Amino acid sequence: MLDIDTKRRIDTARDILVGKVPDPKSQVEQITIALIYKFMDDMDAESEEFGGNRKFFAGEFARYGWAKLMHSGMGGFETLNLYAEAITRMPENPGIPPLFRDIFKNAYLPYRDPGTLRMFLKVIDEFNYDHSERLGDAFEYLLSVLGSQGDAGQFRTPRHIIDFMVAIIDPKKTETMLDPACGTAGFLISSYKHILKSNSDAKGETTSLTPDEMGRLAQNFKGYDISPDMVRLSLANMYLHGFVDPHIVEYDTLTSQDRWNEYADVILANPPFMSPKGGIKPHNRFSVQSKRSEVLFVDYMAEHLTPGGRAGIIVPEGIIFQSQTAYKQLRKMLVEEYLVAVISLPAGVFNPYSGVKTSILILDKSLARKTNTIAFFKVENDGFGLGAQRREIDKNDLPQVRAEIGEYLRRVHTGESVEDLRPTLGLIVQREKIAANGEYNLSGERYRDTVVTRTQWPLVRLREMCEFRSGLWRGKKEPLRVVKILRNTNFTKNGFLNIEDVAEHPVEVGQLESRFLQYGDIILEKSGGGPTQPVGRVALFNIPTGEYSYSNFTTRIRVIDKRANSLFVWLILNHLYQAGVTERLQKQTSGIRNLGACRNNHTDGEATQSRAGLVHHFTKAEGTHSVLLRPVADLLPSYR
Repeated sequence: MLDIDTKRRIDTARDILVGKVPDPKSQVEQITIALIYKFMDDMDAESEEFGGNRKFFAGEFARYGWAKLMHSGMGGFETLNLYAEAITRMPENPGIPPLFRDIFKNAYLPYRDPGTLRMFLKVIDEFNYDHSERLGDAFEYLLSVLGSQGDAGQFRTPRHIIDFMVAIIDPKKTETMLDPACGTAGFLISSYKHILKSNSDAKGETTSLTPDEMGRLAQNFKGYDISPDMVRLSLANMYLHGFVDPHIVEYDTLTSQDRWNEYADVILANPPFMSPKGGIKPHNRFSVQSKRSEVLFVDYMAEHLTPGGRAGIIVPEGIIFQSQTAYKQLRKMLVEEYLVAVISLPAGVFNPYSGVKTSILILDKSLARKTNTIAFFKVENDGFGLGAQRREIDKNDLPQVRAEIGEYLRRVHTGESVEDLRPTLGLIVQREKIAANGEYNLSGERYRDTVVTRTQWPLVRLREMCEFRSGLWRGKKEPLRVVKILRNTNFTKNGFLNIEDVAEHPVEVGQLESRFLQYGDIILEKSGGGPTQPVGRVALFNIPTGEYSYSNFTTRIRVIDKRANSLFVWLILNHLYQAGVTERLQKQTSGIRNLGACRNNHTDGEATQSRAGLVHHFTKAEGTHSVLLRPVADLLPSYR
């Protein structure tokens, strides 16, 4: 457990560096290099104390010993030059093992301020290498500042989500473990701790692992990462958690074939979600042909499980419901051969670095052959608020989901029936139902036979409380009238309108009369420009003056039930778009994306609700404006 003094030292070191090294990842790298430097000197001192010899700082490298750096008689620039030279030359040091050479690979000092370095080294000097778990905890705390790893869609997985996934997969002491996008090795270390705990007594002492088993255990963990910086941090993290020779390599999982024939019993990963411009250029050994990194990573992990292998993979929502061919092929393969459970996570899990909505896929090659069902679970609260601060709260669905999925997997493993199993936070679906329409959609809510609601408000169909009217075609039948026409290009990301560039066109007066916008109307984008452009965006018409209409690629929604509130409806519809629900209703015709629920001059509200499983979102209520917004605040924390 992280102690207060260690946390203070790490925070102080970062505070010293931030003026010269503002990037958090660079701060972590500088602290990592300095800690390993100091710990190598500590191990030399320990060796001398017990009658041995120095090996890390011996021969020509003796001049770089930590004590020389901290010598009070050295000038500021003399110390700076010695330290900068030492970390640059360390990979050439014959006295250090390959692990440390890799950590110091391409290391350099990014600033030339002697005062900053002197203060920084003084803080590092307070650390001592003592072979304890405390150093591992300290390094994990240091890594927690990383959060987002840049533009590759890499986000550090929260510790409690990692531990949750590890507990479900339950790696064993004899199994091989792989993370093909390991980042800072969080999944590997959590799995290692899980195995140690599973083989410990009530006092926490490891009792059922022999020395030989401990040695083999350390050899069972492998990690790949394309980034040399992440490899450096992974090596240091695993070393500080007791791995003398960690197997972390710099490797491009998606384009290299060098390790294609290596398999694992357990794979746990949170692979990058984003693909570079132009897509990935993979080799041709993948079962699913794609240039999308999230598709290829899931394919890779499924194909690299041993016959009885298991995997837990964090995926973006595109994997769950995107309709492009590669996504459907991947889901078909998973449903037919690998998938046993899907766990939907709330959208704020990666806050404040990203609001991306994710799910966890649970694969088990052995169990998938024993059952014709897949379990779906939904986590609404993970023990932390879903805002930017992610403060701890008392609502946490993870323990319940873990218990329920554990019971489902146990029954499948033992051959017991799951027909009477009724998860409170999920449902169990027949594979044939998932495969019925060829989409293999992995959104569990769409397979509910009935919609369960928890609202005190009466349930009302959207079409019963609103009027729908499709937009204007220009037309040529006179009389014509020039009018301002709002298009989807006027929609902002947050659901409002930008009227700086509004088109004006002559249109048929006969069409126009029923298509003027009123204050409070909602405009829905029903058709998009290309195969990857999602539709379903909404914009609130809140312009108090002027005559405006809307284009034929949009639909107007006007609330006609006086007991309902247009702002409330807009909030809900905007949330459905932001959450990706409307994207699931898209249909593609001639390369154009169309919202499947919009036909002719109306929106099929019943179809929208039944397909999305969101009847309870469309409610009406009597009362004041504030009363109407209370249920919105409950549903949409981001609008509070």
